[in-house]
Amino acid sequence: MYKTIRARYNKGYIRLDQLKRYCGLGVITPEQFKEICGKDYEADE
Repeated sequence: MYKTIRARYNKGYIRLDQLKRYCGLGVITPEQFKEICGKDYEADE
């Protein structure tokens, strides 16, 4: 799933807020989040 999400993000099909949601749901890890977008994951409380 990580490779699919990364490819879709790079093509512009997934926004940053959607990427955060994937991380919050446990689909990707915070480390994978950083690899995809280059930013640290911070959960929105």
